[in-house]
Amino acid sequence: MNAIDGLTFDEQGLIPTVVQERETGEVLMLAYMNAESLERTIATGETHFWSRSRDRLWRKGETSGHTQTVVEIRFDCDADALLVRVHQRGVACHTGERSCFHRTLVEPDSSAPSGTASSAILDELFAVIRDRKENPCPDSYTANLLSDGVERVLKKVGEEAAEVIIAAMGDDRDEIVYETADLLYHLLVLLAERGVEPETVYAELRRRRRA
Repeated sequence: MNAIDGLTFDEQGLIPTVVQERETGEVLMLAYMNAESLERTIATGETHFWSRSRDRLWRKGETSGHTQTVVEIRFDCDADALLVRVHQRGVACHTGERSCFHRTLVEPDSSAPSGTASSAILDELFAVIRDRKENPCPDSYTANLLSDGVERVLKKVGEEAAEVIIAAMGDDRDEIVYETADLLYHLLVLLAERGVEPETVYAELRRRRRA
């Protein structure tokens, strides 16, 4: 039995497809697939869609180079919509924005309690750092830091670790938060430079927690 036989395509032979960045959970875009584009996506490991306006099959990034490497494909309870989790190279939106969903219709209630900042921000930040590594631009501090090599990255990690220690010796909570954020950022740059995914570190922490 073909893997897609259980899916429900609409009268035009299409199925709506939400594309999500695997690292951060960020929704990148909504597009449509037909059976051919889905089969090609599965076969190649890169997203292919059906363009309703151009009436043809297209591969994401075929002109821009901003391709999407497929990590996982899910379907919903009614089997009439897809969720494709990817590693996004570059940006997803033709406007140059990271996500097609970059505009806000209803602003969040600023009076509501914000709760604890999600640790998912680390994955989001790492995705940006990795993009700067793969698509460097001259005005990016991250890209310039990475281009200088591992020695400079290591030097910055050491400097920021020292700054955290100095801040912690005082009683300024805001200074500790600020310096810790700097250290975490530079640690993520180091992981990107060495090709280590944060999830690998998370897995080690989970292993230790269970031990």
